[in-house]
Amino acid sequence: MKESVISFSGGMDSSALLLDLLSSGYRVHCITFKYSQKHIIEVERAKSNIGYLGQNGFSDKLIHKVISIEDVFSKFNSSLIDEGQSIPEGYYEEESMISTFVPNRNAIFSSIIYGYSLSLSSKKKEKIILGLGVHAGDHSIYPDCRPDFYELLESAFKKGNWGSELLSFYLPFINDEKHSILKKTIVKLNSLGLDFKEFYRNTITSYNPDIHGKSDGKSGADVERILSFNKLGLVDPIEYTEAWPTVLERALSVESSFKEKSL
Repeated sequence: MKESVISFSGGMDSSALLLDLLSSGYRVHCITFKYSQKHIIEVERAKSNIGYLGQNGFSDKLIHKVISIEDVFSKFNSSLIDEGQSIPEGYYEEESMISTFVPNRNAIFSSIIYGYSLSLSSKKKEKIILGLGVHAGDHSIYPDCRPDFYELLESAFKKGNWGSELLSFYLPFINDEKHSILKKTIVKLNSLGLDFKEFYRNTITSYNPDIHGKSDGKSGADVERILSFNKLGLVDPIEYTEAWPTVLERALSVESSFKEKSL
């Protein structure tokens, strides 16, 4: 069986990546990180979707590991980690969203899954792809989600390791917007016989949900998610603290205001 290793947060994009690889016949090693993130509930959501997929015939194709690196990130400067900083509200491309950037996070995640993949390939003597769900919507705020970053990172990893000829990065959504990823994923769900609502109910995107995983829909990450569902004429199956028409109307207003300011 073909092997792959992914960074799996439990969010929409990494979950889409997981489906993409399963539908292509890969066994997927899913690495979920606990790194002092405020939205730690995403780890439980990741487990929920692994469980759901396992119950639907994919248990032999899934290996899930949760790795704690909280001590490494605990002092990093980011509103995603620091309890003294608030998660900004508004449109996801606004400059204020830079506060949610976690210094070197994707480089650290990539380094860990690269080392894991090298160890796996040395035992199996076969090629392995490393997947991340980075996408175009992140490019303006998160420099560690851009194509040139991964080109340089992969080159550095190959220079610094033995056995790298068996490894390659897989970034299928690097030039896609979130609604495009969602559209592609629905096709994958249908082909795999999986339920759209159940699968996406097990994902989380918000950076500031309550302890039950409910969000008010005001953070930049929330707004991006809400708008992506709406662009496809869909209702997000997760439960917000307010009704869908309310969170959607607010997200559309935020988008409109941002575009007006950008003219």
